[in-house]
Amino acid sequence: MGRIVGIDLARCLALLGMITAHLVSSTGDGPGGVNTWFQITAGRSSALFAVLAGVSIVLVTRARPARSARDHRLALVVRALAIAVIGLFLGVLSSGLAVILTYYGVLFLVAVPVLTWSAGRLGILALAWGLASPIASLALRPHLPESTFDVPDPASFAHPLQLLSEVLVTGYYPVLTWATYLFAGMAIGRLDLRGTWARRRLFVTGAWVAVLALATARYATRSESVRASLLDTYARWEPVSNWADLEQVMRTGLYGTTPTGSWSWLWVWSPHSGSIVDLTHTVGTSMLVIGASLMVAEALRRHQRWLQVVAGAGTMTLTLYAAHVTVVAAGRADALAGPDIWVLDVRWHLVGVLVVGAGFALARQRGPLERLVSLLSEAAVRPPR
Repeated sequence: MGRIVGIDLARCLALLGMITAHLVSSTGDGPGGVNTWFQITAGRSSALFAVLAGVSIVLVTRARPARSARDHRLALVVRALAIAVIGLFLGVLSSGLAVILTYYGVLFLVAVPVLTWSAGRLGILALAWGLASPIASLALRPHLPESTFDVPDPASFAHPLQLLSEVLVTGYYPVLTWATYLFAGMAIGRLDLRGTWARRRLFVTGAWVAVLALATARYATRSESVRASLLDTYARWEPVSNWADLEQVMRTGLYGTTPTGSWSWLWVWSPHSGSIVDLTHTVGTSMLVIGASLMVAEALRRHQRWLQVVAGAGTMTLTLYAAHVTVVAAGRADALAGPDIWVLDVRWHLVGVLVVGAGFALARQRGPLERLVSLLSEAAVRPPR
């Protein structure tokens, strides 16, 4: 089975979106005083990244039909551990970024029990998980240690319970709620992504789901009593004295979880909040982008090779993400560097990943970290000589 170029394009867009959310200023002249590009990419691009992880897990499995389910699961476990370890070492760097890879690796482990499920069963699981996990998170977090908002690194193992709590429930990308994205992606991966029906249905359904989620949030938070409840229970570091202040904070994002103390937090829209609305909206936007990317690839099927080059970054997102984090850390480590140092300019990062990705695509080469992870996972299931 050859590569599905539309999925590579969607993965490329997810990477570009995450880089943009990392490096553009959150303040600006957009709605609510928040930068427009930040509002477009924050939360949505990382969710797309996670949904595409689920898609990729299924596509890798389907590409090797002769391999047993046990071997597929073993290879996935090794792949998950390798990605998590890479994330831990990136966490050592003082990049100032919430590195996703350690959470991402643990998230892969959640796919192991449901690796062979059908699209229908995975879709039902994603829907149920998206509704239940935010409720479970809101109920559990008052009884767990507060998040340190530190990026996991090898030193985090000195406090294993804190690390486990943050990776699973209270951190930047808690596996408890983010499993929704993984299951949704696996359900998408089980569809016939080369067929017209699937890509159109993903686009239309995703658009409707995304819009309805935002409409639900607006309706649920228009009540003065609900707004008062949210204000009374907001206990983070930003000073908030009225609804306009809180709305601006929510446009910026909530760093992985909502505050606790009110069930109304389940219905707010805010990037990285893990609310029911957040999960629903970002699954919808992910479906929309994947469907649109597949349609673009189909429309340009006569120029498939050029599209592969343009979207080459989408075939090596692990390598390019790690390079992005490393470059940002190097730029911020320079004591003489001002805020306008070129290595922290979002435009250089966007151009850089596109150029490097195109170069590897032209050479028909895989990214070095992708190759390493593949070698490790293949070695785990390869019969001894």
